[in-house]
Amino acid sequence: MRENEASREREKETAEEEEEAESASTTEEETVWNRKKESLIHELARKLIESADLDTKITAARAIRKVIRNSPSPSSSVKTRSRFAAAGVIQPLVSMLLSVNLDAREAALLALLNLAVRNERNKVKIVESGAVPPLVELLKSQNRSIRELAAAAILTLSAAAPNKPRIAASGAAPLLVQILCSGSVQSRVDAVTALHYLSTCTEIASPILDSTAVPPLMNLLKDCKKYSKFAEKTTALLEILCRIEDGQIAITNCHGGILTLVETVEEGSSISSEHAVGSLLALCQSCRTKYRQLILNEGAIPGLLRLTAYGTPLAQDRARMLLDLLRESSKDKETPSSNLEKMAYDIAKCVDGEDKAAETAKKLLHDMVHRSMELSMNNMERIASSANLSS
Repeated sequence: MRENEASREREKETAEEEEEAESASTTEEETVWNRKKESLIHELARKLIESADLDTKITAARAIRKVIRNSPSPSSSVKTRSRFAAAGVIQPLVSMLLSVNLDAREAALLALLNLAVRNERNKVKIVESGAVPPLVELLKSQNRSIRELAAAAILTLSAAAPNKPRIAASGAAPLLVQILCSGSVQSRVDAVTALHYLSTCTEIASPILDSTAVPPLMNLLKDCKKYSKFAEKTTALLEILCRIEDGQIAITNCHGGILTLVETVEEGSSISSEHAVGSLLALCQSCRTKYRQLILNEGAIPGLLRLTAYGTPLAQDRARMLLDLLRESSKDKETPSSNLEKMAYDIAKCVDGEDKAAETAKKLLHDMVHRSMELSMNNMERIASSANLSS
């Protein structure tokens, strides 16, 4: 027994010694790297600032990206970004965005992207250095790669709150909408996320989006998983568009537009369901006589009933308000929606008449419970799948 304990103790000591040696080695490695890097940073900054040769500048810009990406640890890459900014590389990189040389633009874009990631101060400094106007011009480029890199840069820079007013007022939004129509999958994700960031800018009085954004956003929502983060951002933008008349008309004219919102109420995450029911409510409030039957025709009732019980507090309120608007009689409309069975009966009465109302209401409630169980099972499967992947 004592021999076993002594053996375990020796193994423990050996493991601790190996860990200390590895840690010392890592620290020494980082120290050597930091010395080399400091010298390299100043050398690359000098080339960017002082050299008149464009090829030298392009090589330096590419090297900046490489140095940041090759940092041995996340904390080291954060410091590297700050040191490059302190060395004065941002302004000459922004100037390279204006070059007629395609390689110069691409190298500058990639370097600026790497400097901005996970560094709020650099994001702000890049915008203050005048990056937004050339980035907007690059969004118009005939070169797809340049166009999509510019969209990624706009996304990264718009994540910083101080940058939002300047980017929102720059005219970038309509160009990002064009990317929604024809860009790669990643560039569409970038464009939606950038538009979502910019839509939260309260300093701009006029909306950044118009009805031309509805068809591509609706198509993206149709094709994506309704519980995804992407769907949450897309439905948030659609809800904003539902508040303007042209946006409402565009949603109605989209094939399957209202159906897609109804499906998102049923299948979406708590956030995307909240935005989807907000969109439907905005439509019905704008013109009840026009949208009431359209929403009823898409089978919205089971999802709305479920949302009154299982949605976020705001989604529950919105679902109850919409259910009130979907009732036929104005007297019923004024009645508080506090009881699921009564709501189901009221809706069923206007859909199938009083004779069949009880039977229809029972079916609606059964569908709601069945759908709720189905969605709960799907959520459990997704959680289990995520846990398996992370393990």
